[in-house]
Amino acid sequence: MGEEKPEATGAAEAGGWTPVLGLSDDVEQVDAGARWAAAAGTVYDQPEPENLLELTVIVPARNEEDCLRACLESLVAQSEKLFELGKDWELIVVDDHSTDRTREIARGFAGVTVLEAGKLEKGWTGKASAVWTAARRARGKWLLFTDADTIHEPGNLRRAMHEAVKHKVGMLSYSPRQIVSGLVQRSLMPLVFCELALSYPPAKVSDPNQRIAAANGQFLLVEREAYRRLGGHKSVAGKVLEDVELAFLAKRRRVGLRFRYAEDAVSTRMYRSTAAMVEGWTKNLALLFDNTLVLSVWRAIDILLLFALPVLAVWLWNAKFAAHSLQWLGAGWALMILWLRNLVRFYARVAKSNFPFVDCALTPLGLPLFVVLLYRSWFQHRILKQVSWKGRTYP
Repeated sequence: MGEEKPEATGAAEAGGWTPVLGLSDDVEQVDAGARWAAAAGTVYDQPEPENLLELTVIVPARNEEDCLRACLESLVAQSEKLFELGKDWELIVVDDHSTDRTREIARGFAGVTVLEAGKLEKGWTGKASAVWTAARRARGKWLLFTDADTIHEPGNLRRAMHEAVKHKVGMLSYSPRQIVSGLVQRSLMPLVFCELALSYPPAKVSDPNQRIAAANGQFLLVEREAYRRLGGHKSVAGKVLEDVELAFLAKRRRVGLRFRYAEDAVSTRMYRSTAAMVEGWTKNLALLFDNTLVLSVWRAIDILLLFALPVLAVWLWNAKFAAHSLQWLGAGWALMILWLRNLVRFYARVAKSNFPFVDCALTPLGLPLFVVLLYRSWFQHRILKQVSWKGRTYP
C-alpha cells in the first residue's frame, strides 16, 4: 500500500448526510442536528464530500484479464437514468500489480476509475491493501467490495442496498451462485460448499444473538459509517480471510450483519484451473473450519463407507462358504442397507451446497481430493505456517 496521508487535526462535516443506520455513535456530533463529523484520515483520505454518492463499487484485480471484462460489463450495465454511473454511484478498479492486460481492460470502460495499488507493505495481504487503496477515496454512502470474477444480475446493486436498509444492517454479504466446469471442479466444489453451509448457517450468521459470523468477499456491502466503525480493511490488514474477519468485527461491534445465498443477485467462477483451485482451497480451508485434520478423517471414512461397503457386500453374496451360507448372505444384505443409509445421509449433506443435482451426484468422486486438500491446508497453516496465493506468500 502506498503512503498514507497524515491525519487531519479537526473534523470535516459530512455535508448534512445522516448515516442510514445511525452507526456513528462513536463519532463526534456537531451542531444540534443530525450532522456528523468525520476525522479525516482515519479511514477516508479526504474530508467527507458535501454530497455523497449512493454507492462506491470497488473491484480489486490482479491478473484477471480472463474474467474482468465480463464483471465490468455486468456492473456498468447497472447504470440507468435514476442510478447513473458517475453521478449517483462510482466504480473503482484497483490494479494490484497485474502483469497481464487487466489494467488495459479496465481503462476501456467509460466511467470506470482505475487506481494502482501501492507497494505491498509488510503485514498486509494483497487484496486488503488493494481495496484499502480505493476505500480511503470512496465517496459513496455504501461501499461494495466485489471480486473481478463475479457477474452481477441487472438491478442487483440497488436491490442490495434496499435489502440492507430493510433488514437494518450495516453489512450485507452474498454467497454467489458458483459456476464450475470439468469433472474435478464439479465433484469437489459442492463438497466444500456443503461444509460451509453446515458450519456457517446463514440464519445463525444473520442472527445478532449468535456468535457465529461469516461473509463472502465476492460480494460484501458495507454502510459507510459501519465501515469506519470497523476500522476498514486496515483492521484486518494481514488476514488471509479478511471477509470473515470483518464479519466477526461486525458482530462484535454490533453494526448488523446479514448473510445469504444469492443466486438471484450474483454468480462467480472462482477458479479457472485445477491448479488455481488447489492453491485457493489450500489457502482457505484450515481457516474456514475449526479442525481441518479431524474433518479430513471423517471424509476419509466417507470414502470407505461409500466405496468399500458395496464391494464387501457383493463379496459376501458371492462367497462359496459350505456352512452358514444363509448367514453370510444376510450379512451382505445388512451391509447394503447400511450403505444405502450412509448414501442418503451423504447426499442430504451435499444438497445443502446449492449446487445442481448432477454436480451433487458426482461428489463421491471428489472425496479423495477433498481429503488431500483438507490435510494440505492443515499442513501449510499449522506446520509450515505459510500459504501462497497469486504469486505471493503469506505467513
